[in-house]
Amino acid sequence: MAMSTGGGHGVKAEPNVTPMIDVMLVLLIIFMLVVPAIAAGFQAVPPQGVNLKAHPEEDEDQVLGIDANGQYFLNKKPIRNETLAEQLKRIYDARTVDKILYLKADKNLDYGKVLDAIDIAAHNGVRVTGMITDQKPGTESTVAGDNPMLGKQGGKQ
Repeated sequence: MAMSTGGGHGVKAEPNVTPMIDVMLVLLIIFMLVVPAIAAGFQAVPPQGVNLKAHPEEDEDQVLGIDANGQYFLNKKPIRNETLAEQLKRIYDARTVDKILYLKADKNLDYGKVLDAIDIAAHNGVRVTGMITDQKPGTESTVAGDNPMLGKQGGKQ
C-alpha cells in the first residue's frame, strides 16, 4: 500500500494494485499449466450398462484403474504394473473393516488383463472386487432403490 503525505492536507492512502495484479497473473499461468496435467492421469472409458446403482467415490475407497494399454493406476496415480501386488498388500493389511477394491477398466482392454488384476488383488488382501461401469446414455435404472432421485421420492410416501 502506498501512502503519500502532501503539504498539510492530511494522510491520503491509495492502494497499489500492481503487485496484486502480478500475483494474479502468476496464479493464472500456474493453473493453466497444472489443471491439464492433473486431468491427463488415468483415462479409460468403462463399459456401459443399464440398471446400474449409483455409488459416488468416497475418500477411503480404493480404485484400481486399467487404461487401454494395460497400465495400472491406483487411486488415479500411475504405478508400475510389477508393484501392484505389494502396494495392494500394504494397503489391505492395514485395513480392518473395508477390504473392497473398485476396478475401473477401459472397455477395449483384453479381459484377460482384467482377470489378472482381480487375481493379484485376491491374493493380496482384497476380499471383494467391485466393477465400475457407466450408465448407458439415455437410460435410467428401473430397479427400485437404484435411482437416487426415485429413492428420495419413494421414501417420503
